[in-house]
Amino acid sequence: MDECTESPPRRGWVFYDGECGFCRRLVGCVRARLERRGFGFAPLQSPGVRARLGLSEAELLSELRVLRADGRRLGGAEAVVEIARQVWWGWPLAAFARLPGAGRVLAAGYRWVAGHRRCAS
Repeated sequence: MDECTESPPRRGWVFYDGECGFCRRLVGCVRARLERRGFGFAPLQSPGVRARLGLSEAELLSELRVLRADGRRLGGAEAVVEIARQVWWGWPLAAFARLPGAGRVLAAGYRWVAGHRRCAS
C-alpha cells in the first residue's frame, strides 16, 4: 500500500518534489501546521501519486500540487495560495490572490521561482 492511501487526511494532500532541497525546506516550514489542520504530505515521486493525480510523467514534477479531500486538484500558484489560506501568516498572500489580475501575477511569479529552484537548492 502506498503512503497516499494509508489513513487519508481529512482536508487533502500536499505533493512536492522530494528531490528538491528548496521544496523540502519550504514544506518543512508549513508541514507541522498543515498536518494539524488535516493535510498529509508526500513527495511527487511516491508510488501511486502520478496515477492519483492523473498526470503524465512529464507533468508530474512541473509544480507543487494540492489534492483537496473534495477531489479538487490545484497546482503551482493556486496550490501555494491554498496552503497560504491554512496558516495565519499566509493571509496577505491569500488576500492578494483575490484581487483582479492577481492570479496572473502569482502564476508568473510561481513559474519564475519553479524554473530557478534548482539554483536555490
